[in-house]
Formats: sequence, C-alpha cells, structure tokens
Amino acid sequence: MKLFSAILLSWAAVANAANPIITEVFTADPAPLVVGDTVYLYCGQDEAKPDEHYRMFRWLCFSSQDLKSWKPEGSPLAPKNFEWAMGDAWASQVIERDGRFYFYATVQHNESHHGKAIGVAVSDSPTGPFVDARGSALVTNDMTKATQISWDDIDPTVWIDDDGQAWLFWGNQKCYWARLKPNMTELDGEIHVIPDEQLGAFTEAPWIHKRGDTYYLSYATGFPEKIAYSTSKQLVGPWEPRGLLSEGAPNSNTIHQGIISFQGADYFFYHNGMVQAPNTGGSFRRSVCIDRLYYDDNGLMKRIVQTSEGLDN
Repeated sequence: MKLFSAILLSWAAVANAANPIITEVFTADPAPLVVGDTVYLYCGQDEAKPDEHYRMFRWLCFSSQDLKSWKPEGSPLAPKNFEWAMGDAWASQVIERDGRFYFYATVQHNESHHGKAIGVAVSDSPTGPFVDARGSALVTNDMTKATQISWDDIDPTVWIDDDGQAWLFWGNQKCYWARLKPNMTELDGEIHVIPDEQLGAFTEAPWIHKRGDTYYLSYATGFPEKIAYSTSKQLVGPWEPRGLLSEGAPNSNTIHQGIISFQGADYFFYHNGMVQAPNTGGSFRRSVCIDRLYYDDNGLMKRIVQTSEGLDN
C-alpha cells in the first residue's frame, strides 16, 4: 500500500476538464465531497484482467479546487484495513462531521457473515489514512431480509440533515435506510425499506442530496443501468418517482452517480467504460467523468447530457 501510494502521489496534478477526468488509472463509483474550496473525489480502482469481472483492491482519493486539475492523494483505505473483510473495494462515500471524516464502504465480509457488508472507517483528514471505526461491520447481510440475495447491502450514501440527524441509505434490488447515531458508527433504530412504487425499478447506487426544501434520491435503474430519481419533502418519504436523470454509460453496465453543488454550480459525477487499454478487463475497467447538472423552474433535475468535452464544453 505504501509503495502504491508513493507511485500515485508522484503524478503531477493534470489539467483535464475533458471526460474522463482521470486517465492514469481506471476509476469507478465516484463519490465527491466538498470541503471548503476543495472537492475530494473518492473512487474504487478497477484492475480487472481480460478474463475477469470487477477486481477492486483499494479506494483512491483525488482533490481539486476547480474540477479541472485533479491532484492524486493516494489510497486512503483498502478492504484489508477492515480485519473482518476479505476483499472488494466496491462503492463508498465519505462525509464530514465535527471535523472528522467518515468513510462508508462496501466490502465482502469474511466467512463469519455471508455476503456483502458495509463498514465505516474514520480519519482526521479527508485524505486519510482511515482506520476501522468499529472493529466490525456496520451492516451485514443477515440484518436485511427484503431480498434473497447476498449482495443487497452495498452502495452506502450518507446525509447529515439541517437538524444534525445523520441518515444512511444503501441497497441492491431494495433501497434500505436507517438513522445513524451521533457517533456516526452505529445505527439508531430499525432498518426500513422504501416501497417499490416510490422508486420505480430500483437497482442500486442510491445518492442523497438536498436543494431548498426538497430531498433528491437518485439511483441506478434497470440493467444495463441508467440513473433515475425520486423526490420528497422528508427523508422518511413518501418519495415521488421523477423518471430518468441519465441514460446509461457507454461500454459499461453500471454508471454510479454522485451529485454536488460547488462554487455556485451543480455537477453530476459518473463513470463509463470508454477508455480501454491492452490486456485489461474491457467494460470492467471504468473511468470517472463529470458533466453539469441543471434544474428546471419547478426544481426538477433536467436530463444529463453526457459529453466527451466534460467541463470544457
């Protein structure tokens, strides 16, 4: 890990507003975080070989103050940093509370709990290093009963509301939610399931954001995936489906969005599979992109236009 981080940090920040924004390594499942005048981008690193599917051994962090020049910050966390996990650096999100940073991550649990799990790590810096905050998983497969699959506990997204209450949403096939205790490392109460009719065909990748008094829950739908969204005036719902936000990503079955407001504008992060290299995993090697996001006069999000120009457009 130390050697890899040193190699990553040796890259100079590259001004690349075109999509994809990072071309030195393959990156997937973008999770942007705004801290003051800086955006930190967390993503998994795709390392699949030609005969492999998703192979992801670490998360990466990049930073930018203009969304065009991205500085590599190394690898702040890997599944092996959770002693109870046995692999798979799937989708994650980092959030700040009281000057500390909490890294919610999807991993494969060891043999003691079958299936995927969600862990939480903590750091005093957005670039890490992060350490396991609990010594055990926050969510395991046996805690959720709405599906018969072992990978429904994936893709965590966290929102801290204006009153200080923190909320965790996650899922595959079903979208789960629960409140978090102020320590950010324990669930506060029972796990809930959003009814299917409030989301349409939910697949995975929930992401929560708020604009004015409206909450937006975007998520992947179908397969190959597109991005749809629902809105609500309260996080407990009910949610109203609003249709598609984005078409699918080229050469990728997944797309996995992240949404932020930064310096007076709104942005849609996602990945596609347009960058390829010899002896790699084809569509299982993905690259993060950014395009602008716009709202109409009624506060609904307009359909995303995916571009190769990116923020140079």
